[in-house]
Amino acid sequence: MKRREFSVAALAACALGQSAHAQGNKKPEEGIEYISLDKRVPTEVADGKVEVIEFFWYSCPHCNAFEPRFSSWIKAVSKDVVVKRVPVRFRDDFEAQQRAYYVWESLGMVDAMHGKLFNAIHNEKQNLTSGNALAAWAGKNGLAEQKFLETFNSFGVATKARRATQLQEAFKVQGVPALGVAGRFYTDGSLAGSMERALQITDYLIGEVRRGR
Repeated sequence: MKRREFSVAALAACALGQSAHAQGNKKPEEGIEYISLDKRVPTEVADGKVEVIEFFWYSCPHCNAFEPRFSSWIKAVSKDVVVKRVPVRFRDDFEAQQRAYYVWESLGMVDAMHGKLFNAIHNEKQNLTSGNALAAWAGKNGLAEQKFLETFNSFGVATKARRATQLQEAFKVQGVPALGVAGRFYTDGSLAGSMERALQITDYLIGEVRRGR
């Protein structure tokens, strides 16, 4: 889902370039399939580790479609790869879902709630775009509403949400889902042609980072 398409009328029709044209093992083309950032973004991983960031939005249908594949990819990556999910905020009304992710993270509930929220929005068609709606949903899914709201409104979650938006801007994210590698590279479905190809490119870039140490 491209950034410029985030209007209410366009949500259902937007496209991220999820074409399935085969790329095989072709070497990714810099400037076409991925971008090298002009200014490196500081990472928060130990020496010898490679940070990979997935930028996403819970209400994005392409993020929902990508989530199972990305979860499988995470399970298969080497131990030197540190994966982080970063919820984007392209408009003010994205903030509630952005904060919701950091509620899960703060309470150690990402595995329990992340996929469930995607399912509730895209398969059950629930309208979960406000803090109160998310709190009520959480209350039905194993997290007390009061605890959700307390964490949702906490300084720690607010700080993480601001940091997420800063990362989004630093990587110049134009659409979601998107991937950032080692604070140096960026790709998404529009650039790569599909998110499957974007993962292939990410694997290639991880190798480039390792070789460049």
